[in-house]
Amino acid sequence: MTRTRTRSVKVGNLVLGGNNKVYIQSMTNTKTFEVAKTVEQINLLTKAGCEIVRVAVLNKRDALALGEIKKQITIPLVADIHFNYKLALEAINQGVDKIRLNPGNINDREKVKLVVNACQEKNIPIRIGVNSGSMMDNLEPTPENMVKTAKYHIDILEELNFYDIVLSLKATNMETMINAYRLASKSFNYPLHVGVTEAGTLFSGSIKSAMGIGIVLNEGLGSTIRVSLTDKPELEIRAAKEILKNLNLIENVPNLISCPTCGRLEYNMIPIAKQIEQYLTTIKKNITVAVMGCRVNGPGEAKHADIGIAGGKGVAVIFKKGEIVTKVKEDEVYDTLIKMIDEFEA
Repeated sequence: MTRTRTRSVKVGNLVLGGNNKVYIQSMTNTKTFEVAKTVEQINLLTKAGCEIVRVAVLNKRDALALGEIKKQITIPLVADIHFNYKLALEAINQGVDKIRLNPGNINDREKVKLVVNACQEKNIPIRIGVNSGSMMDNLEPTPENMVKTAKYHIDILEELNFYDIVLSLKATNMETMINAYRLASKSFNYPLHVGVTEAGTLFSGSIKSAMGIGIVLNEGLGSTIRVSLTDKPELEIRAAKEILKNLNLIENVPNLISCPTCGRLEYNMIPIAKQIEQYLTTIKKNITVAVMGCRVNGPGEAKHADIGIAGGKGVAVIFKKGEIVTKVKEDEVYDTLIKMIDEFEA
């Protein structure tokens, strides 16, 4: 896959765009002013693999908490600003790594200029976060109008010689979102933050996001992604990793393959597959593990797997790269696989 090279923008200790990797982003759902709870959630996200985190800044109380939060975390902190530009000024004063402005509700040129000037002084980038749910001047959320809204703000920033810009064009309608990013990529050379807004709960939201984000990424677009889910934020990270992994855009994320089962199944495979899947979320290795239902097709179908099992009645065969290496009892399958996963070196 050929990635579209954009302008490079520094966010904390990361550089977006250019030839850099696609970074995973998420957002907390705590009250930001509750510093301990917010920091705890950010650290959980970081452990899961989050690389940039955004927090809501609803009021001055939230804004004043940002400096203390930043002291206690290790990944770049983004302040999410709506309606009140003064909250952006305080967030900048607190030392955040990026400001997200919603052009749908902060579009007064003079107020935007004040934010830009403050960001320039401290070398803080701005994400122009266009959202189909809050369009400028109540425009219809078409791809063309979303890009028009983005251009209005980009023009203000560029007039002030400000180019540390990240752009997002999120929509809940997947087709609108995809076409907005396509159009934006032809119009601007700034890093794109990609996501489907209001995607839904864990199951439906993950599928919708995988399709929308995946299509955009597969066209070589996007510097950061967020999978928006109505669930625990750390599950967004797991879904994001799966998207990147299946497009070969991330390293050290294990891959599990398993068959859907059929009438040939003679062992309790599904719980084992789920247990192995859960274990794989805790490790960082380039490894493909297969959990297959039967010995008829299992080793052959999963011959590209580094390690795998195929079950029978009370017994399972263990194979590597399609070659059977040993047999174990059914109740030994999980422990045997875990040991082999731990010992595996790519």
